[in-house]
Amino acid sequence: MELSTLVRYLLTATTILIPATLFVLQLRARNNNASNKTSPPPPLPPPTTVASLRIYPIKSCRGITVRSTRLLHTGLELDRQWMFVSAEDKKFLTIRQISKMTLIDTALQPLGDAIAADTQLVISIRGADPPVAVAVPARPSQEHLAAHATRSTAIIWGAAVEAWEYGPELTGPISAFLGRDVRLVYKGGATAPRRLRGNGAPQVLGRTGSVGFADVLPVQIASEASMADLNRRLKEAGEDEMEIERFRPNIVVRGTEPWAEDTWKTVRIGGEGKGELVIDVQAHCARCRVPNVDPNTGIENKQQPWDTLMGYRRIDEGIKWKPCFGMICVPRNEGDIEVGMKLRVTETTNEHRYITGM
Repeated sequence: MELSTLVRYLLTATTILIPATLFVLQLRARNNNASNKTSPPPPLPPPTTVASLRIYPIKSCRGITVRSTRLLHTGLELDRQWMFVSAEDKKFLTIRQISKMTLIDTALQPLGDAIAADTQLVISIRGADPPVAVAVPARPSQEHLAAHATRSTAIIWGAAVEAWEYGPELTGPISAFLGRDVRLVYKGGATAPRRLRGNGAPQVLGRTGSVGFADVLPVQIASEASMADLNRRLKEAGEDEMEIERFRPNIVVRGTEPWAEDTWKTVRIGGEGKGELVIDVQAHCARCRVPNVDPNTGIENKQQPWDTLMGYRRIDEGIKWKPCFGMICVPRNEGDIEVGMKLRVTETTNEHRYITGM
């Protein structure tokens, strides 16, 4: 074939193929855009009830069930205000590295509906013989902190956070139990706020927020119905049922359909003469393997509930390779919250997408 003829064939093919290719690409993009259009938000569900409230004063340690407490901008009062860190590098420690941290109990003494000036946070080790217990004020004053702690910097998810650090005279028994030298740090006492990131960043939330030592956002809401659905699936697979405490929620609601909370965007709690709390539901709670640890034994199950959740709860395009259980939230205002209050969903969405904030 002559060169001129070959060139003519190539030019002809190019004039046909390029427009055809562009048309296919445009059609594919149009189809993708059509399939990605957000469907209308679901209808508002009926009101539900606050079934239980839980605070976890020390990150990754055993929590406390309360009948009533205060909801603050930073979460339920006292929730994740303390944290254990490595004495050497001040990096935070969690169940992820040390599963038996779930055997470190917390309690408030004296017991009561309100946290008083003399209320102590008592830290003990379940099953320890002889018994081990240390205590710090639940609301430490500046004078107490100046006398018994030092200003320090803790590292959580790679970020430096200003905190107060208690010395080895307090944490010695905990260090012996965990098999490593640790310190207890406290977020409060006029330390610089730990600003929200990810789904709580100002450009997403619409305001600037802060949190104690929770991983991402101040409040986690979960539902009994979703836990029951997971337990049904575990039982069908021949596995043991599990307690919702494994997921470490703050507010547990009763009266929803399973997984209805996936589409909540704004909820209101209370009213009826006690003021109404407004909470922005910002994201699905993407899960690591912490729920695999039995909080009663500190022993990790190598498969469950992770494997079951991975089978049907990888629902968030923002974090495809982790299952979701519960919703993480940011309070708009502060006030009293108690078991039995009504929770009303006032806005729903199909657009929740996880944004990594760690």
